[in-house]
Amino acid sequence: MKKEEEKREEAKVDEKPEAAAADEKPEEAKADDKPEASAEPDWKTLYARTLADFDNYKKRAARDREDSYHYAEADILKDVLPAVDNLQLALANAGEKSGDDPFVKGVRLVYETLLKSLKDHGAEPFDSVGEALDTDRMEAIATLPSAEIEEGKVSIESKKGWMLRDKVLRAAQVVVSSGAPAKAEEPEAKNG
Repeated sequence: MKKEEEKREEAKVDEKPEAAAADEKPEEAKADDKPEASAEPDWKTLYARTLADFDNYKKRAARDREDSYHYAEADILKDVLPAVDNLQLALANAGEKSGDDPFVKGVRLVYETLLKSLKDHGAEPFDSVGEALDTDRMEAIATLPSAEIEEGKVSIESKKGWMLRDKVLRAAQVVVSSGAPAKAEEPEAKNG
């Protein structure tokens, strides 16, 4: 009987450290699992993020490529605009007298052809006379008094402004009205 009791006590002593160790390990394992999970995201999350980043890159690259295509001709069109301005000035100075002159007809034909080509490529002029000064589309070069145009609005357009689709190709150079001119004081009549 003593042997049986000794075996039981040894078994109890042996069980206590194992039970205590078993109780500690799960707690330690639980504590260790939480920091590892928060410190390193799992591969599924990394994969999803990488896939989303790549998809965003592809969309951005396609948008940049499309913008480059649409606005690649901007530099060439800007270089053509002074020629259009000069042809317009030549026609304005020719006047109505030389309407039958073949040279004036040729200049008018070239001018109209250039305007059509610019329009086909998405470039169109915009009017600014009478409009409020818009610093995004207009460049004020001077201010002058004007009886007809109210203060802050464009009274004279020195160079026509041009848009390429929805962007400014060339800002209009304008003169802005400073309001009605001040009246000059009349000299008082001298009585003598």
